[in-house]
Amino acid sequence: MKIIPAIDLLDGQVVRLQKGDYSKKTVYNHNALDEAAKFKAAGFSHIHVVDLNGAKSGKFENLPIIKSIINEIGLSVQTGGGVRSREDIDTLLDAGLSGIICSSMVVKKPDDWLQAISDHPDQMILGLDLKDGKLAFGGWLETSDKPIEDFLNPMIEAGLQTVLSTDIARDGMLSGPNFEMYKDLQNRFPDVNWIASGGVSKLDDLVRVNAIGMYGVVVGKAYYEGHIRLDEMMNLNR
Repeated sequence: MKIIPAIDLLDGQVVRLQKGDYSKKTVYNHNALDEAAKFKAAGFSHIHVVDLNGAKSGKFENLPIIKSIINEIGLSVQTGGGVRSREDIDTLLDAGLSGIICSSMVVKKPDDWLQAISDHPDQMILGLDLKDGKLAFGGWLETSDKPIEDFLNPMIEAGLQTVLSTDIARDGMLSGPNFEMYKDLQNRFPDVNWIASGGVSKLDDLVRVNAIGMYGVVVGKAYYEGHIRLDEMMNLNR
């Protein structure tokens, strides 16, 4: 299982939000490059970066910082936040991103999204953010009543390989991942590379997620709050 350290960027700072609430943030580092360098030094080669400004505005406000993480620190980066169109995807690919996470575009421009999957199956990642069992998008400020199967099946047919799924109720709360939700998703769609995100609170959570058979897991607040050390994370990284 891949352990993927997370950097959430808001106004250029490394932060974490509680349940996606922009008014409930904690700043962990004013220098994102310094934080990325710690992951690089610990042996990680790939990280998860979210542009929280972009998720709200639809503009890649933190892209210069992300590009510096790629070019100066030397990390591979998957990113989400603000991806609204095929042009946005092309912009991020040109900037050197190895993975593009989309949720809003999936809902609002499904044809463009399916074409992007067909053109770049290795780099397109569906952001399946769930709020009370419903798909959330637009910075988690909007939800859709459409069944998950209706989203996933056409994408899988188009070549989708990877889905990053977050239970928003667990995100930033250190309450443990929604293991039952991930078991269910893994069982229903076994050919998808599932990445768990949200709620990791301790090392045992990573062990349990690995036992489910997940492809990867994103670790954010648990690391920043000192509940899991980088060397412990690295020992489980494959």
